[in-house]
Amino acid sequence: MVGVLGVAGVLLSAFLGLAFGAEPLPLTKVWAVLAYQFGGPQPDPTALTIVWGLRLPRTILAATVGAGLAVAGAAMQTLVRNPLADPYLLGVSSGASVGATAVIALGVGGATGRLSLTAGALLGALMATALVFGVTQLQGGLTPLRMLLTGTVLASAMSSVSSLLIFLSGEPQTAQAVLFWLLGTVAGATWETLWFPLIGAALGLTAFLLVSAWMDALANGPDVAAGLGVPVARLRWSLFVIQAVLVGVLVASAGSIGFVGLIIPHICRLLVGSAHRRVFPISALMGAIFLVWVDVVARVLVAPVEIPLSVVTGIVGAPIFLFLLGRRSYSFGGGR
Repeated sequence: MVGVLGVAGVLLSAFLGLAFGAEPLPLTKVWAVLAYQFGGPQPDPTALTIVWGLRLPRTILAATVGAGLAVAGAAMQTLVRNPLADPYLLGVSSGASVGATAVIALGVGGATGRLSLTAGALLGALMATALVFGVTQLQGGLTPLRMLLTGTVLASAMSSVSSLLIFLSGEPQTAQAVLFWLLGTVAGATWETLWFPLIGAALGLTAFLLVSAWMDALANGPDVAAGLGVPVARLRWSLFVIQAVLVGVLVASAGSIGFVGLIIPHICRLLVGSAHRRVFPISALMGAIFLVWVDVVARVLVAPVEIPLSVVTGIVGAPIFLFLLGRRSYSFGGGR
């Protein structure tokens, strides 16, 4: 039942969200544009451009990124067995920031070249992942504590590198472009660029579902998991790589968006329990709904100026997390 309501919620949220923006549209015009794609009558040309050309791609991207971040957050919290873990814990976001900042600051492909920006961010994220993985291995092996500490330290260092690149560029416009991207945006979404995050999110969710039973065992501790026949070391490596690639793809597509991967998995565990075969799909649905409405708020609150998505998720997410933290009936890893 929760899954059915979640799917309905995603579709309804996406439809309603198309009506909001700097130029509000009645739902009848939104419906006319969507019906036109399936053989309906010719809609208003302006509405067609706004809904089909601008708002629908960014809505799909927001839903995709929200779903992917929520799933990655659920996986990360189990991987490091820490309820405060989020998808950016291992420095993936900071690495992507270095790559994107370098592209913008150096003018590779033009300061607003979307493809160059995406490629730079993804390359930076993957390099950061490899660096965290390598350093952790050299320290004595892949364990949750080592990953946590190594990722935190390297993320801080890479954030400093991003700041240095902005400073050396000497261009206020460069700094503004970088900072807006770092705080998250889906404003540049197009039909041509949607395949990249869509495929990444779908493959990531599928991979996590395939090992959901093993993750249930890992959530109870490595000793318990090993006793049940789970290859703990191999599972951790696999989760580490899958999560890092997934987050790298999402960050490359929409920048750094906080709190989604932190709060959504906790809400889902309250609704459906801690079994990962339920947590992952429900997290994807709720993450999609959450970020679709975050994008709506970001583009209408001070229209026509858009607010970075992380500003909205931080304002909304912090009190939600504090509320969850204060619930005595909730315990991370527990549930029905």
